[in-house]
This record gives sequence, structure tokens and C-alpha cells, in this order.
Amino acid sequence: MSDEFHILSDLQISRDCSAHFVGLVVPTSAVPDDVPSQPLGGPRRCHRHRWNFDNYATLFKNPLYLQVLFRTARIAASVTLLSVLLGYPVAYFLSFHAGPRKEILYQLVIVPLWVSYLVRGYAWKTILGSDGVLNGFLQYLHITHGPVSAILYSPFAVVLMLTHIYTPFVFLPIYASLEHIPRPLVEASQDLGASPRKTFFRVILPLSLPGLLAGATFAFVLSLGDFLAPLLVGGPSGTMIANLVQSLFGAAYDWPLGAAISVFILVITVLLLAVTQRVEKHWSFE
Repeated sequence: MSDEFHILSDLQISRDCSAHFVGLVVPTSAVPDDVPSQPLGGPRRCHRHRWNFDNYATLFKNPLYLQVLFRTARIAASVTLLSVLLGYPVAYFLSFHAGPRKEILYQLVIVPLWVSYLVRGYAWKTILGSDGVLNGFLQYLHITHGPVSAILYSPFAVVLMLTHIYTPFVFLPIYASLEHIPRPLVEASQDLGASPRKTFFRVILPLSLPGLLAGATFAFVLSLGDFLAPLLVGGPSGTMIANLVQSLFGAAYDWPLGAAISVFILVITVLLLAVTQRVEKHWSFE
């Protein structure tokens, strides 16, 4: 009896999964009207597949979704800017001025990549907490007279954590670009009387733009789709669009709207990658 029950359960699961797979691959008009699905711990329900743009309209008409979307873009842009401002000087120093210490410093920069994302997230949660290192340091300097609760669970905390996580991803392509710059070009600029500042802006920076754009794209795209950082240190005011998608596919059980938001994010990502690819080809050094 037990074996028969397991076989019937496996067949039911296989049928449900096949229906969902068909819904992803086959055009909507060829899919049966009712596709069965069952949320965890909830009643069995069916989604009715109809090709329409109502959910895309909801995304742009609902002010809550627009607010979260603009907040996500603002956080991703802030993370990208800060990561570039941190990553480029470090990459420039290692490439041109580190000397024999280059390999050791390079390993120190990429050490955070060896640590789990969750470990780094909980570390920032501890640092920014009411009894954390940052609040203790501010009170020690008498800048504040008590714990500042607004530091944690805020967009600031999300930007800080994501900047720490994604700066190495910005550093690596910039460093690779700087390393591929022919040193005779830099020496020729100096021999012709150009100052170090003019050499940087007229020779080094233009030739390193492909790596700079690649690193900035990494930071922006990865921040755009991140949902763990807002979940750990963001709070209600730091909610991003990925958290909204997770909620729609989970607790809210509104898969069509969640899929519409996911497709919208995917389109933005693809357009951004296409634009940066064209710009990188234009500035690439041959």
C-alpha cells in the first residue's frame, strides 16, 4: 500500500511539474486553461493562463511598486558609484605603484570573495546593530549619546553591505584593463612632457574604460537583483524589487504579477548589457 501511495504521489508531482514546464516553453495559447499548483501548506489552486498586459499595467499604476522600483535603482546606482570610487584607485595603485607587493595586496583585495555571502551579511548586521561596533565607536567619541537605531534596517545599511560585497567584482575587471595598458604609451606621454595628471586623463583612463564599464555593470546588475542584503539589514524602508518578487511568488501567491516584474527587470538588464557592450567595443584598445 505504501509503495502504491508513493508511486501515485510521484506521478502527481511529475504531472504538475510537466504542466509548469510546458507553460514556460510553449506559447500561452497552447497551454491548458488550468495549470494545477499547490503552495506550501496551503490549499490546491489553479492559475489561469491568459496572454494580457494587465500585470505590466499594475506595475506602473501602483505607486507602491514604482516607489520600490525607484528605490532599487537608487540603491543600485549608489552601490555602483561607491564601488567604482573604491575599486578604481585600489586597482590603479596595484597596477602602477605597488611594485613587489602587488601579489600580496591583490590577494588581500579578493579575500572577501572567499567568505560566504551570509557570513558577511550577518557580520554587517552585527557591526551596524544597536550594540554593534559602529554605535560603540560613535558613543566612545561622544558623537552620539546613545545607540543610533536608524543605522541598521535602512537603505544606508543596504548600500554599505552591497558596496562591501561587490567592490571586488568592480576591482577585478578594472585591474585587468590597467594591466593590459602598454607601458610604453605611458612612458611616451611622460617623455613628451605631459604631467602625471594629464597622462592619467588622456592615456590611462580612456584605455581602462572597458574594464571600468564592465565593473560598473557587474555592480549595478548584481545590486539590482539582490534580495538577501535588504532582507538582512534593510528592513521595511530598504525593501528592493527582488524582495517584492519573492513576496509575490511566496506569501502573496500572485505569480502573474511576480512574473511581470521579473520580466521587466530582465528587460532592463538585457538593455543595460547591450548598451555597455557597445560602449566597451568603442573604447576597447586594439
